Amino acid sequence: MMAVIAETIDPAFEVVEPAELKAPFLFNSPHSGIVYPRAFVEQARLELPALRRSEDTLVDELFGDVTRFGMAFMRAHFPRCYLDVNREPYELDPRMFEGRLPAYANTRSMRVSGGLGTVARIVGDAQEIYGRRIPVDEAIARIETYYKPYHRTLRRLMTQMQRSFGIGVLVDCHSMPSSGHRDPRARIDMVIGDRYGTSCAPVIPDVLEGELRRRGYSVTRNKPYAGGFITEHYGNPASGIHAIQIEINRALYMNERTYEASDHFATLRADLLEVAVTLATIPHLELAPARAAAE
Repeated sequence: MMAVIAETIDPAFEVVEPAELKAPFLFNSPHSGIVYPRAFVEQARLELPALRRSEDTLVDELFGDVTRFGMAFMRAHFPRCYLDVNREPYELDPRMFEGRLPAYANTRSMRVSGGLGTVARIVGDAQEIYGRRIPVDEAIARIETYYKPYHRTLRRLMTQMQRSFGIGVLVDCHSMPSSGHRDPRARIDMVIGDRYGTSCAPVIPDVLEGELRRRGYSVTRNKPYAGGFITEHYGNPASGIHAIQIEINRALYMNERTYEASDHFATLRADLLEVAVTLATIPHLELAPARAAAE
C-alpha cells in the first residue's frame, strides 16, 4: 500500500453508510490514513518510511466490507503521526512547541509523557518526528481542522444509531506491530479492549473472542491494549452505547517492511467479516440501556 503525499488532505475522513442500516454497528478505523501533507513531510526529520511506522496500514481494507451487511464504516485519511484522534483533543507536550499552550491543554498524561499525544512527538521505537519545535498555532489548527470534525461526525453517527435502534455499538479497529513478541510461539494475534469491562456489555467481547478463537486466532483481553480515548470516551453501556477496541497483529496480514498485503490478507478479511456479521446478531435486549433492560 503506497502512501500519498498531497498539498492538502481532502476529504480528511470518510463515512461509508450502507443503503439501509440494518444493525446498530459502526466500525471505525482512525489510524489507517495514508495521505501525508507535503508541508509535514518536509518539516519532519524522518523519512516517509519511518513516519509510516505508526500507521494501522490496511486496517480500513480489512473491515470496509461490513457495509455490505448493513453496518456503517468510518476511516481517517490523515496519518496518525500527523494527528491522533484516539487521544483527548488537547493532549500536548509543551516541549514540542514554540509558544504557550492553552491553559486547558492536558500536558501531564501518560500518553504525552510517552511522546504519543494528540500531536505525536515520536513514532516507532521512540524516533523523534521533528528536528525542531513547531508553532503552537499549527497544532491547534490540526485539531480544529481534523480532530473536531472527526469527532463531531463520530458522535452524530452514534446518536443516529441510538435514535433508530435504541442502542449503538462502536468497534474501534487497530493494528499492532509484531516486533513486540520475541517468542513466535507466544505471539498474540488479537487484543480485545473493553477498558476492563467498563466500555461495553460483556456479551460483546465474549462473542468477539469466541468467534476469533473458533477460527484459530490467539486472543487476549485488555493487555497490552485496553482501549484508547475513543473506547473510553464513547463507551457508556448503561445508556445503550457500547465501544470496544480490537488490535490485530500486523504479521497476520501484511509485510511490515514494505506495507504490502500478504497472502493471508484475504483470509483474515473474510474471517473478520464473518465475525462482524455474528456480532450484529447479538439480541438488542442484551445491549439495551440499563433501565430499558429492567422493564
